[in-house]
Amino acid sequence: MDGFFIVDKPPGMTSHDVVERLRRLLRPWGRPKVGHGGTLDPEATGVLPIGVGRATRLLDYLHLLPKRYTAEWIGGAATDTEDWTGRVIEEKAAAGLDPAAVRAAFRRFVGTYDQTPPMVSAVKVGGVPLYERARRGETVARPPRRVVIEALEILAMDLDRPDPRVVFDLRASSGTYVRTLCVDVGRALGLPAHMGWLVRTESGGFSLSEARTLEELEAASGCGTLERHLVPMEHALSFLPTVVVAREGRERVRAGSALPPPADPALRALAPGSRVAVRDEGGRLLAVYRVADAGKRRGEAWAVAERVLV
Repeated sequence: MDGFFIVDKPPGMTSHDVVERLRRLLRPWGRPKVGHGGTLDPEATGVLPIGVGRATRLLDYLHLLPKRYTAEWIGGAATDTEDWTGRVIEEKAAAGLDPAAVRAAFRRFVGTYDQTPPMVSAVKVGGVPLYERARRGETVARPPRRVVIEALEILAMDLDRPDPRVVFDLRASSGTYVRTLCVDVGRALGLPAHMGWLVRTESGGFSLSEARTLEELEAASGCGTLERHLVPMEHALSFLPTVVVAREGRERVRAGSALPPPADPALRALAPGSRVAVRDEGGRLLAVYRVADAGKRRGEAWAVAERVLV
């Protein structure tokens, strides 16, 4: 079994918990390898791609695409986790915020900005994950990381309450912490703030409308229809340019050999380092290649193998 299950993760489970549930479900298929395509916090819900079999080798590529979320901003209080599950560490009266000021504060972060990861993140400082340091009560300096907020839309505002709320939708680069964005928006307003609930609506090119609950997958397993919910691994890299190879090319790919320049001028114009999906004439995904630097190419080597799947 090779492909993806797109799971609608429930609250109260870690992403690893979901992987373990799928592993148990897939035992009749010979215990294939299983992994997830991007951690969701335990209380967050939404799209969690689960790779099975050879598809686990494609999970890293899902991070090349932006992710989309719907989330709740809460003003007037900061927590030690930057979300609603943490201990309140600062409070300030916040009722009666000006809607125009709130919109302007959110707009400030659209585009590229340097974001400091939270102490509860898996980012490593000095070789140690920040969340492990946080468990020991430590707070350390964290170098900011460049993130991109591609789009942000405010969906609803309730600003007259003591803890004003804003519901917003955003599309952001992989590695963006929505909880930290909420804190940063609060700072722009001169207020402590944190994140409320969070739903991931898109990840790896998969949307919430495609996702299935664990209960639905377990019911399908009981009925013998589980494989109907398996998304073919070929669908995962549809966002990459495609190189189609015939029989001779398949043997070259299987051996991990470099590919010669393609006939398509659009492919030949790809910048060095660009990734391409290599498929056979039937559309089967064979490998991922990277365009070689022109100055380092040997002979007719246009692209070199990065991940061979056959």
